[in-house]
Amino acid sequence: MPTRSPYAPAPTNESPPGFRGQPVKHRVAATLAPVFGRGQHSQARDAAAGGEPGAPGVPGGKGHPTRKRREAEAARKAALKPARTRREALKRDRQAMRAERQRSRQALVSGDERNMPPRDAGPVRKFARDFVDSRRSAAEFFFWIAIVVLVGSFVPSASVRGGVTMFWLVALIAIVVDTGVLAVRLRAQLRQRFPDPSTTRGATVYAVMRAMQIRRLRLPPPKVKPGATV
Repeated sequence: MPTRSPYAPAPTNESPPGFRGQPVKHRVAATLAPVFGRGQHSQARDAAAGGEPGAPGVPGGKGHPTRKRREAEAARKAALKPARTRREALKRDRQAMRAERQRSRQALVSGDERNMPPRDAGPVRKFARDFVDSRRSAAEFFFWIAIVVLVGSFVPSASVRGGVTMFWLVALIAIVVDTGVLAVRLRAQLRQRFPDPSTTRGATVYAVMRAMQIRRLRLPPPKVKPGATV
């Protein structure tokens, strides 16, 4: 039977100073923490100290908060891989073109100047639209005049058909004269406001085509009322 040395300390049942009053499982976790790294006990101590595991300022943290799932998903979608095949590339191009057309269509309906298609974008085209919308044009009634003439042509009375034909000629002359006046005035305003002729190319034709449309069906929708000063 081994004998105890007279110089060995007497055995005692007291725990080390740092473990007094703690349950046995906490003592074991604290003892094994330096060996197996940060465990649940260390995370509990961090939470009790007022910080989260891995949060900035907490000893042993990674220096930045963990990204949310939504942010990680957005980053994943943004970092799409390039198309591997030609068919996949064409499919992506068609989807992009479809999205662009949808965005341009919505901009035309809402009047959003930022997403206008090239045909309607720019200050020159905007001024041309406002110039046309600020006045009543004979060409905008062309559709209704054509309906009246079409219905009148089926009337069996020769006098009625003659009157319809005369009305049709007068309406055409009025439309041509009014459209010519519109084009001349618009060109004068464009030369005064936009001296560079390269920026006003095609604006007159654009305005004439808009003047021939029914006011309620014009896209982009009118921003000024008839009679307003542009």
